[in-house]
Amino acid sequence: MTQRPPVPPFTEATALLKVQAAEDAWNSRDPERVALAYTQDSEWRNRDVFLRGRPEIVAFLRAKWERELDYRLRKELWAYTGNRISVRFEYEWHDASEQWWRSYGNEQWEFDENGLMRRRYASINDLAISAGDRRLGR
Repeated sequence: MTQRPPVPPFTEATALLKVQAAEDAWNSRDPERVALAYTQDSEWRNRDVFLRGRPEIVAFLRAKWERELDYRLRKELWAYTGNRISVRFEYEWHDASEQWWRSYGNEQWEFDENGLMRRRYASINDLAISAGDRRLGR
């Protein structure tokens, strides 16, 4: 079985490592790389989209990063216990018309014993911003 350290139960230090690893992977904008952090049958809710399994995750992320150009993300540990981590995040991106957006949200993560995420529930809101208001990835 593949392990993705750190594995639960999480401490503050290991939860911070897990959050940083997720931020780094998502900022790569590589759907296959990101999907490796999830179980084969991982369950997602992303806004109003429900997914199950790595193939659906990869397809979702590929389409996301075709729409959300120059995507840049920052995650922050909010809470942790046992095999669960909660984060808040913000990311910035622009659409094909060069309109910049900042998206805010939170995620609840649940991991299996090997450190793979089996559940990810994300709530996200978008705010139109000007290019001059960007904070991330300038």
